[in-house]
Formats: sequence, structure tokens, C-alpha cells
Amino acid sequence: MIEQEKLLIEAAQQDPQRFADLYEANFERVYAFIVRRVQDRSLAEDLTSEVFHHALANLSRFEWRGVPFAVWLYRIAANAIADAWRRSSKRDHDSASLDNLDQSNWPEIERRAALFQLVNRLPEDQRSVIIQRFVEQKSIRDIAKDFGRSEGAIKQLQFRALENLRARAGGRHE
Repeated sequence: MIEQEKLLIEAAQQDPQRFADLYEANFERVYAFIVRRVQDRSLAEDLTSEVFHHALANLSRFEWRGVPFAVWLYRIAANAIADAWRRSSKRDHDSASLDNLDQSNWPEIERRAALFQLVNRLPEDQRSVIIQRFVEQKSIRDIAKDFGRSEGAIKQLQFRALENLRARAGGRHE
């Protein structure tokens, strides 16, 4: 796995169009890392885009040291988050969490990345309900208005989406 990643990096350094492979392999991880810290979907999407833009622009400077490529991306993400907080003058965030990139956080980041992948594979209406309900934290009533459906229909759609996620994750809870 690590050797394959090294080959992907070298290929992307030679041909920037090959960066897409690194992007695909790391998008969910980086997004999960960022959204966990900023807790704002729109900002997380913007910062994730910024991270990959920065990574592509500076890929020629990347030196392989046997550490997963994602660690470099997390460092870029931590800096992007800090910059965003400075720009918005939010001083109440705990900047110590930005430097907490040790491997003990990786299982949680990987779990969230896997969850994002599963959510992205849901049918469009189920995916939309899950995102609005659990990421944007909208009420059932607000989602029902957005969909033009009854609250009961949204609850049923949410239930089916959660069941679908459980089945895809292989973790059925009886």
C-alpha cells in the first residue's frame, strides 16, 4: 500500500494530471479531518478544495519519507484551517487541536472517511436527507419543507438511509 502510494506520488510529480489518483485516494480523509474541526460543511468543502489546490501546486517539493501522503495533506489542512480562523477573526477555537496529527487520531479519521464514502453511495434523496439531518443539523420539519413532503415521509426516508448505511457497513444492529 505504501509502495503503491509512493508510485502514485512519483507519477503525479512527473505528470500533474496523475494527481487525480492521489486526490481520489485521499479526498474523504482530508474532508473528514477538516469537517471534524470546523463543523461547517460549506467551509469544510472550501478548505478541502484549498488543500488539494495547494498540494498540487507544491507537489514538486514533496519528499517521500515513508510516511503516508495523507499526513502531508493533514498538515496543509491544519494550516488552511488556522488561516481561515485568522481571516474570520475567530479566536475562540482551540489551536492545539490543529497540531494533533499523531497516529492515534488516524482510526477516527479513517472511520469518518469510510462513512463519507458510504453516504456518497446512497441514492440521491437518501444522501440529501442524511446530509441535511446530520451534517447541517436541520430538523425533520425543515427537511420536509425542502423536499415538499410530509414529516413522516422524511422520517421514513431517513430510516431507509440509515438501514442502507448499516447494511453497506456490514454492521447490522439488531
